[in-house]
Amino acid sequence: MKLTMWTYEGPPHVGAMRIAASMKGLHYVLHAPQGDTYADLLFTMIERRTSRPPVTYTTFQARDLAGSTADVFKTACRDAAERFKPDALLVGASCTAELLQDDPAGLAKTLDVGIPVVPLELPSYQKKENWGAAETFYRLVRNFTGGLERPTEIAPNSCNILGPSALGFRNRDDVTEIRRLLTANGIDVRVVAPLGATVADLARLPQAAFNIVLYPEIGDSAARYLKKTFGMPFISTIPIGVGATHTFLREVRALAGLPEEAPVGEAEDRATWYARSVDSNYLTNKRVFVFGDATHAIAAARIAHRELGFKVCGLGTYMREFARDVREAAEEFGVEALISDDHLDVEQAIIEARPELVLGTQMERHIAKRLRVPCAVISSPVHVQDFPARYSPQMGFEGANVIFDSWVHPLMMGLEEHLLQMFRDDFEFNDQAASSHLPAHAPEEPVRAAETVAVAEAPSVADSVWTSDAERELRKIPFFVRGRARRNTEIFAARKGIRPITVETLYDAKAHFAR
Repeated sequence: MKLTMWTYEGPPHVGAMRIAASMKGLHYVLHAPQGDTYADLLFTMIERRTSRPPVTYTTFQARDLAGSTADVFKTACRDAAERFKPDALLVGASCTAELLQDDPAGLAKTLDVGIPVVPLELPSYQKKENWGAAETFYRLVRNFTGGLERPTEIAPNSCNILGPSALGFRNRDDVTEIRRLLTANGIDVRVVAPLGATVADLARLPQAAFNIVLYPEIGDSAARYLKKTFGMPFISTIPIGVGATHTFLREVRALAGLPEEAPVGEAEDRATWYARSVDSNYLTNKRVFVFGDATHAIAAARIAHRELGFKVCGLGTYMREFARDVREAAEEFGVEALISDDHLDVEQAIIEARPELVLGTQMERHIAKRLRVPCAVISSPVHVQDFPARYSPQMGFEGANVIFDSWVHPLMMGLEEHLLQMFRDDFEFNDQAASSHLPAHAPEEPVRAAETVAVAEAPSVADSVWTSDAERELRKIPFFVRGRARRNTEIFAARKGIRPITVETLYDAKAHFAR
């Protein structure tokens, strides 16, 4: 454990809470001290849920340590079962309560609450949130399908969708889009789990012909268990992007025994035509840095490279369990994968990669903002603004359209770039001009925000001195890339030991970084 101002994943009990909040009729009793109830805010404030997650905390205090905190836990379980009347209880401990070694799993066996109780053993100091969510879902599936017989006659076009959960990036809209697409292509979706599922739905999982894993971070373990126990094949192609959606539908139709033909819904793809219709300066070889959960990061890199013509200059994930998959994907783009959950490592990698667009999490949005680089969020963890009220999927053909808008619009169009360059000295259009809705006047001391970007580099960078001629030459560069030009020049000068920075240094640095 280490103290940090930002973490990409919470402890595993937060993952368990995500599964409890995803399902209906399920309640989670969490053995936790007073103060560990902060996780409620993730759902009520970030996801904008209309109700609290179905979680009861024991909330023991310091004075309870003199007695039996185990009794506090058992009382909380009985009270939760009586008050909420769920179909099943999950029981577990938070990272703090784990230190007490009260063993909620063992205590649960002594409870007689009249409903199934599923104990969770989540090692808080070795594992993290997504692992906790996957383990919880796996335990639930195993508990409520164990001992069942699979029907002898099953419709070959029937399937389940596994993996979507609360706090997942656009999971709600993805499920709507993929379910609609599957139905249009003759596939019968039986169960979606854990999002929106009941305990009874989990018991119906073996009644479908195959499973579709939309989010491997959550659903892969359960899908493998169902395959091993009931012989259910599963599809793990993630339908993010036009190409992947075609591949996904081809695989689904083949597994369902349907004839191979053009998938229904293909006409909804507008992203492909849009990408081909814009000028090449807008997309081609724009440098993009990608970081997020494994599923979305790998998909984003492939879309950027294959469908939009970007150049992937960085790819990484904070999920060490999927490091091998991300490294294999990174080989396609000729970059070394970044596997780290330290946002400072990610920030340094972004600085060194010099991207023109960042695709990442809420943290990368902050990093990109400081570096004055366009950014689009593609993965959890996210902010409240990434749970939009509008329909905004990432999967399927409509998801590809949403991705095109989200990624491309922050960039500067070729014509726009040309006009800014043409009118850079115009009194009305240059970066020193006042806002157009304010009275026209020239500020006495214009602030050039794009020139004030601070960079964590060698100490000599901060001490760099520019000659007046070099400063004037720098101001000729369009304001939206001027900060990067200044930063690169100062890094170049620091490495070469050049002081002061002259016009010649500016152009030498430009030539150096252009190679």
